[in-house]
Amino acid sequence: MSQPLSFQLIDTHAGGDVSRIVIGGIAPLPGASVREQMHYLRDDADGLRRLLLEEPYGIPEMSVDLIVPATDPAAAAGYIIMEVMGYPIYSGSNTLCTATAVLESGIVPKREGRQHFALESPAGLVQIEARVENGVVEAITCEGLPSYIDTYRARIQVPGIGEVTYSIAYSGGFYALIDAGALGFSLVREEERALADCAHKIVEAIKAERGFSHYSLGDVGPLPFLHFMGPVEQVAEDFYRSRSTTYVHPGVICRSTTGTGTSARLALMHHEGSIQPGDKLETVSLRETGFIGEFTGTHLEGDQAVVENTITGKSYVLARSEIVVNCDDPMVECQGLRHILTQG
Repeated sequence: MSQPLSFQLIDTHAGGDVSRIVIGGIAPLPGASVREQMHYLRDDADGLRRLLLEEPYGIPEMSVDLIVPATDPAAAAGYIIMEVMGYPIYSGSNTLCTATAVLESGIVPKREGRQHFALESPAGLVQIEARVENGVVEAITCEGLPSYIDTYRARIQVPGIGEVTYSIAYSGGFYALIDAGALGFSLVREEERALADCAHKIVEAIKAERGFSHYSLGDVGPLPFLHFMGPVEQVAEDFYRSRSTTYVHPGVICRSTTGTGTSARLALMHHEGSIQPGDKLETVSLRETGFIGEFTGTHLEGDQAVVENTITGKSYVLARSEIVVNCDDPMVECQGLRHILTQG
């Protein structure tokens, strides 16, 4: 019998999306930046992601965030995002959850009122504002990545669906943006399976026809995400609301609207001239949870005009736990994992 191994988690959720924050038990990873450490984890230690997102420990709808020491002295901590589709360089809901976890675990001392700190993601520094009331983290506001529209209102024939009009945004990953009403969806929870099936067909059709290249990152892989958009309702002079839902993997619809999906919506609204700096959009999920995106401005990155934005939401702590990894368990695969556990 081998000696069981273990590491420590804080399970959280933002908008219904569960993020498992690994706060202890993992050995230091090689790499001069958090981005390089992410590459090492992806290429040489993918067992951690698979362990926590597959049976018997997890399900594909969850995400995992590994806290690592920051390599940028301006950051309080670094974090690496792991999802069923791989290793995104940024995620809004994961950032909300990670920021909450570093406060709740004491990595960043929690103070009453508003406090500011930075985290180092694989995409770079992310500025965080936390609002703490009576010791509770009531809201996190984080920077969204510079976002832009790559393709506007293209058309494609999708088997089993017909002609579909779509736009493509980049907001930390490439998103196909689809008018839900044009396909007969009201964006209610009862449609979740049908939305996942429809999104999969559209994404596969687009992937078969073309790829997308980021203006500075180059090829970041095939199109991963699709965001269904409901009608936009103006509820105040500078505040809008829209039902939304995001597809991320075959069979997987995010429980939240996603932060990067919300950033993609802001980029589209700016492209169409329907919002001004300071305007906010609340995206509302199938489970009636929401994130608030604020369009804060634009700037040029090379020849590309990008949308600056922030995402605000609340993350809740679900559990603090120690995961026991028994490599003798036939349900557990320790390959790609044992060498990064501190007891290993």
